[in-house]
Amino acid sequence: MARGCLCCLKYMMFIFNLIFWLCGCGLLGVGIWLSVSQGSFATFSPSFPSLSAANMVIAIGAIVMVTGFLSCLGAIKENKCLLLSFFIVLLIILLAELIFLILFFVYSDKVSENAKQDLKDGLALYNSENNIGLRNAWNIIQAEWKCCGVIAYTDWHEALKEKVVPDRCCQEHYQNCGRNSTNLFWNTGCFEKVEEWLDENKHLLGTIGMVILVVQLLGMAFSMTLFHHIHRTGKKYDA
Repeated sequence: MARGCLCCLKYMMFIFNLIFWLCGCGLLGVGIWLSVSQGSFATFSPSFPSLSAANMVIAIGAIVMVTGFLSCLGAIKENKCLLLSFFIVLLIILLAELIFLILFFVYSDKVSENAKQDLKDGLALYNSENNIGLRNAWNIIQAEWKCCGVIAYTDWHEALKEKVVPDRCCQEHYQNCGRNSTNLFWNTGCFEKVEEWLDENKHLLGTIGMVILVVQLLGMAFSMTLFHHIHRTGKKYDA
C-alpha cells in the first residue's frame, strides 16, 4: 500500500515537474527572442544595464529549467543525489526570496528614493545613439500609462538640459509636439503610476506569491519524502 502511494507520488512529481521544465524552456525561448529582436525591452536603470526584461526572463527561465530537470530526473530515476540537489536549490531560492522581501520592506523608503534617482539619471541617456532600447522603453511606458518622466514632466527638462519632453508625453501626440511648451503634457510621473498599479493589484500579486510559496514547499516535501524512502529501503522500488 505504502509502496503504491509512493509510486503514485513519484509519477505525479515527474509529470508536474515536466510541465514546470517545459514552462522554463518557454520562458528561456521568450527571453532569448526579446534579447535578440526586441530592442524596446531594455533597462531603465543606468546603474544596472543588465537588468532588462529580456535578461530577467532568461534568468527565471534558466532557473525553472534547472530545478524542473533535477526533480524530473531525480523522481523517475529515484536518485537520492538529484532529489537532494532539487531540495537544496528550492531551499536556497526560498531563503533568497524571504531575505529579499524582508530587506525590501525594511528599507522600502530608501529603495524608493534610490530607484527614483537612478531612473532620473537614466533619462539623460534618452537621446544617446547606443541606448535606443531605453528610448523605446520610455516611449512605450509613457504612451501606455499616460505619464511623463519619473516624478513629473519637468524631470525631462533637467535631464535633457532644455525645456523639451519626448513626444509621447503629449496628451495630443504629433511629431515634435514635445518641443512646443504650449502643449499639454501628462502631469503624473511614471513612478507614481507604477506605485498605483502595484497598489491596485496587491491582492493578485499576493495570491501569486502564495501559490509560488505553496508550490515550493510541496516540491521540497515531496522530494524529501522520496529521498527518505529510497534511503530507508536502500534500493529502488518497483514502478
